[in-house]
Amino acid sequence: MKIIKMVAILLLVYVGVVVTFESLLGYFQPANQGTLKITTQATDGTRSQRVLAQLETDGQLYIAANHWPRAWYREALANPRVEIENAAGQGIYIAVPLEGAEHDRINEANALGLGFRILTGFPPRYLLRLDPVQ
Repeated sequence: MKIIKMVAILLLVYVGVVVTFESLLGYFQPANQGTLKITTQATDGTRSQRVLAQLETDGQLYIAANHWPRAWYREALANPRVEIENAAGQGIYIAVPLEGAEHDRINEANALGLGFRILTGFPPRYLLRLDPVQ
């Protein structure tokens, strides 16, 4: 019985750490040279901005949903025309979900560390390619 209680307490503490980390990250949204600001639009027309890690492979821009809170990702799937602002400037892009070999290649090229995955609670990772609108 003691072991079950200890495991339950450790599990609750772990969930608390993940919720705290994700909440603080969402609240503060740290930005630097390796991040970009994405503006998405919900189906009701509400626009949202979010700071995300910018991934670049072979000159192509990608972003990833690496966390449990991912409303921006669902909005980008529903309305793939997104606005991006980064160190290179601003632009309109089409967000294209990755699947199969392309997903695996980009995921491997931009692998997440074990520490980050532990702190975020091992969420599934979804990738989007950002194709510029000409």
